[in-house]
Amino acid sequence: MAQERSATLYRMVLPDHECPFGVRAKQMLERQGFEIEEHVLGSRDEVDAFKSEQGVMTTPQVFIAGERIGGSDDLERYLAQATAD
Repeated sequence: MAQERSATLYRMVLPDHECPFGVRAKQMLERQGFEIEEHVLGSRDEVDAFKSEQGVMTTPQVFIAGERIGGSDDLERYLAQATAD
């Protein structure tokens, strides 16, 4: 993996629901030693606007070195590949 050890994470945390996939993505990044710039999407309107703006269907979304990695499953694959290289 490149020396880039920071990531940007957009995840949904609504008053009555915290997305478990966002929690999982954050934990994976923390375990790998990433510094996380976290953006909490705190309302359904914020979540919908983010998804529309990014052209994605789901949250969370992770970006590393300016590249969109995707959601928690995509991040897991990315990290597995990066440690295999």
